Amino acid sequence: MPTYKLQVQDDETNAAIWHDVKSEHGSILVFQDENQARAKLEELFPILVKMERFASGPKRTRVIIENPYQDIDAEKEK
Repeated sequence: MPTYKLQVQDDETNAAIWHDVKSEHGSILVFQDENQARAKLEELFPILVKMERFASGPKRTRVIIENPYQDIDAEKEK
């Protein structure tokens, strides 16, 4: 069963650098359900997520399948 993790891009000028979103304890946030992952992403980064919905600016948040690595947001945009 796949697991999902959140990533965010801190520098909008460098689209190649993504960082895993971590909990307050420093561990990577991992989810068993894609919908839960997306809800947490919106909770933590509400402005960035809303901007992306309206195509205002570059994509700076994403949900990926952790194993094997796959950017499911990029797949959905095709």
